[in-house]
Amino acid sequence: MEPIANRTRLIPSLRFTAAITLSAWLAGCAISQESPDGGHAGPVPAEYSSWFEVDIEAPMDGYDWDRINAAQDTIAQGRYDEAIEQLQPLMEMGFPPAFYEMGKLYERGQGVEVDRVEAARLYGKAIERPSPIHGHASLNLGRLYLEGRGVERNDVLAYYLLWQAKEADLDRNAEVLLARLLAEGGEGVEADPELAHRLYSEAAARGEPDALEALAEAHAPGGWLEQDPARSMDYAQRYADILENEAAQGDVNAMLQLASLHSEDGLLGDQPNQRIHWLQQAAEAGDLDALARAGRDLTRDGDRQQGLELLEDAASQGSVDAMTHLGQALLEPDTGRPEPVRAERWLREAIEAGSTDARVILGRALVEGQAGLNDLPRGMGLLEQAAEQDHPLALAQLGSLYLDDERVAGQPYIAVDYLERSHELGHPWATEQLGGALLEGRGTAPDPTRAEELLEQAAERGQSGAMRILGSAYLAGEVLPYDPVRGRELLEHAAQAGDTTALTQLGEAYLDGSLDGDPREGIRLVTQAAHEGDAYAMVVLGRAYRHGEGVERDLAEANRWLTRAQEAGHESADDALTYVQRDLGAQGDIQALVAAAEDGHPGAMADLGRAFLDGEGVERDQGRAEYWLGQAHQAGHAGAAASLGRLYMDRGDDATGVEYLEAAVARGHSGARANLGEAYLTGSHVEQDIDRGLELLQQAADAGMPNAAFALGEAYQHGEGVEQNAEEAERWYQQAIDGGADYATAALGLALMRGDGAISQDVERGHELLLTAAEQGHPGAQASLGREYLRGVTVERDPQRGADYLYEAASQGHHSARLALAEAYLTSRGLQANQEQALLWLDNVFESEGQLAVETLRQLLSDEEAIAAAGEVEVEE
Repeated sequence: MEPIANRTRLIPSLRFTAAITLSAWLAGCAISQESPDGGHAGPVPAEYSSWFEVDIEAPMDGYDWDRINAAQDTIAQGRYDEAIEQLQPLMEMGFPPAFYEMGKLYERGQGVEVDRVEAARLYGKAIERPSPIHGHASLNLGRLYLEGRGVERNDVLAYYLLWQAKEADLDRNAEVLLARLLAEGGEGVEADPELAHRLYSEAAARGEPDALEALAEAHAPGGWLEQDPARSMDYAQRYADILENEAAQGDVNAMLQLASLHSEDGLLGDQPNQRIHWLQQAAEAGDLDALARAGRDLTRDGDRQQGLELLEDAASQGSVDAMTHLGQALLEPDTGRPEPVRAERWLREAIEAGSTDARVILGRALVEGQAGLNDLPRGMGLLEQAAEQDHPLALAQLGSLYLDDERVAGQPYIAVDYLERSHELGHPWATEQLGGALLEGRGTAPDPTRAEELLEQAAERGQSGAMRILGSAYLAGEVLPYDPVRGRELLEHAAQAGDTTALTQLGEAYLDGSLDGDPREGIRLVTQAAHEGDAYAMVVLGRAYRHGEGVERDLAEANRWLTRAQEAGHESADDALTYVQRDLGAQGDIQALVAAAEDGHPGAMADLGRAFLDGEGVERDQGRAEYWLGQAHQAGHAGAAASLGRLYMDRGDDATGVEYLEAAVARGHSGARANLGEAYLTGSHVEQDIDRGLELLQQAADAGMPNAAFALGEAYQHGEGVEQNAEEAERWYQQAIDGGADYATAALGLALMRGDGAISQDVERGHELLLTAAEQGHPGAQASLGREYLRGVTVERDPQRGADYLYEAASQGHHSARLALAEAYLTSRGLQANQEQALLWLDNVFESEGQLAVETLRQLLSDEEAIAAAGEVEVEE
């Protein structure tokens, strides 16, 4: 409201004294570089000093004032062209009120095009000399500088102009604008919340609605004054009372503001009935925007059908917003079925009417296949059009598509450009995606520092994905510093915001030990996420039940959850399910393995082939074994190729066997490398190729295959294809031992005991290694020790221990140990027989009572001839 300009005739004496006094005071302040209230801003720039200096009042007489008042009357009647003709000569005479009235016409676009640049110039001319409109023109000009409209924003100039207007005591909103500037400060203006509070309170005391609203917000949670919900509510209610009075007089804007007060984040709290009531009032008053807004809110919070009717009514009357909201509501119904045809019709109408939002809504629906709409090229075309107009969501969506979507050829550099633009426009989803790209170095050089900053910004704006990415990065401690406390906090916030992926990651962190705590808490979180439909949570839960992590081992539950994950399409479910089915097969549930193999899973086919090959859970069936191993091999399974290679070599088809093993090696199978390497090194089954053999064996050994390391140790110990080398032999033997190979312990022990290869004799150390291997149950070590104790050459003779070790080795089927025992028995009886007869006898002994057999054999070996006979039999290690 501008009472003097619009409703009150100007008279020559109006506040002239006050204007002169104020000008003199402000001029003094500007000269002393102090602000009116005690130093909140710097000095007034010199080029604007005339606005605040003492000057002589314009020489206007009563006739001149009558001409100003006549121009005001003409403006009030809407005859703007005539008013401009009346004001023009008065401006040429330098009368401030004429400049002021003309400035308002340019600011409002009355009789001329809106031109706030010209309005600001005219307001400036109006305040160069004292007059009764000095304060009003200062207020209008100060507002333009505060908001940066028509002029470059200048908080210092706005500050002084608003103080000038306040001191003129205009009964307008100068105090409110000044308080707004002082509440948080501005460029060159120091904040003073206490003074801002005082100014707002002065305005509120006389019922200024903007001041009441500002104080209600200031005392609300997150406001700049001390939080006081009761006081905030009191100010908000007083503000609402004023609006209700204005609404009762038909003020549509007041009705809309009342609706906002009752919105979800409104000062009076979320009251859908009140909000919709005021929106309907505004709609009935003929406000199309209100009709559209009422329809939108009803579809979301109230009667959906009534809301759709209101939206369609407004859309039919040409409301572009209503067309857009109606199309969106028909695509995304909370209840009922989507109506894609009707939705697209309204969205297309909105697009034709120039709605960029409608382009984005329809474009995203076509890209994402929403409500059955599915046209990726057309959807991207609409998004590209919206992006050309710098629509933040369109830019963010295109960035997402070019960064991650499998349906679009990845163009990460283009994606990052879209995301940068959207981030600059303030879209939090783009900020999140950009932070993630910088964290991983996708489409741009990695920048962990900026990535962290961006993700924190997005997280502060409620982006649960940013919280999850950042939380996971803190827990991983690879790109960002390890911070489990902050990581857990962020993942918890993301989970609370409904991010099931974060819930899964949090649970998995408890299960894998990334977070200290009870694994059962991890199971609880992952189970919750799985029940909410998170496919990866189902995988994690299935693995936990398979391994018994945080729960009792339960293969049936593991199978159930992994099957659900597989049905949900998670890529890791198949492999995890294969392991469970393998475990179920080992427990006798071969059907689980058969089902997976028949579904075409390579791992399951390979396992089933090996099951038929070894007779594990099924009857041996060479033909079916080869069939399933062949199917798995054709599907690219390295282990199946390795199994087929060994099978064909055992069968004598060396060429085919080598072909399969080479295929397995090409697929990275370490076991095949070891088998093939040994074959090439020794020339067994293939033409000898020592270099190729050593290369393959070393690759397999480096990959952690102890049998490959053992083969290399044997080669260097015995000079098989290479020169004997004690250092290399012991190194490779030791690597095999470190890999858990008890046979390597036995071989190194025997080499040290004998000293007949590359490795020099060291009886004491060799004896210790053989004892270690024997205690681990290795039959070759047991047989060697038994023989040594019987002979008494390298160790002290001990027939009883020798008999025990030979019996333990023979019990495990060790051929030479069995033969030694049989020879001892026959010799002690004065008999000689061939090996086959002796071993048949020994089988009968082992089928009798074990302890009785041991005692019998020990007694037989007390005979010196029997001992000699047993010791002479060469024991195979």
